[in-house]
Amino acid sequence: MGICGIDEAGRGPWAGPVVAAAVILPEKGRPKGLADSKQLSAEARDELAAAIRACAIVGVGVAEPDEIDQINILQATYMAMRRAVAALSQAPVAALIDGNSAPPDLPCPVETIIDGDAYVASISAASIIAKVERDRMMGALCAQFPGYGFSKHKGYGTPEHQKALAELGPCAIHRRSFKPVRLAAGLAA
Repeated sequence: MGICGIDEAGRGPWAGPVVAAAVILPEKGRPKGLADSKQLSAEARDELAAAIRACAIVGVGVAEPDEIDQINILQATYMAMRRAVAALSQAPVAALIDGNSAPPDLPCPVETIIDGDAYVASISAASIIAKVERDRMMGALCAQFPGYGFSKHKGYGTPEHQKALAELGPCAIHRRSFKPVRLAAGLAA
């Protein structure tokens, strides 16, 4: 039994899922170089993700764009976090979550830590797993929905994405509850 770190990737994008990871690291033999996923290169994240999966207990949870639109991004993030904890092969005794809010109904005690992904190893590991998983998903979705450039911007609101959205309109993975997507779809702001 161990303490899991939890973090998410993809709260802000206009398209794609929000992905959460829960990671229970071993006491010894942890990968070197764990850090906030945003501070690492894609290559370093991929290498660390493989090292984390080789030594840790990892659970991943996803909330899809339609779920985000139905219950809002915060509740969908909580849903992904609950799914990540449920996907662990071992129940955690406690959870450390990056940020200042947490799902109210996790099956263990919870502590939130602002910027925890920068200095708590298990949260850093969860940050890396969530980011690598979401980036992989967005690469696959780029092939499924060509023209948007999802493999480059991962669904975030870049000028390239804004231009594609204006030209092509929203696709099936766009979050219609997000204002730029609603506007592109011709829906009321």
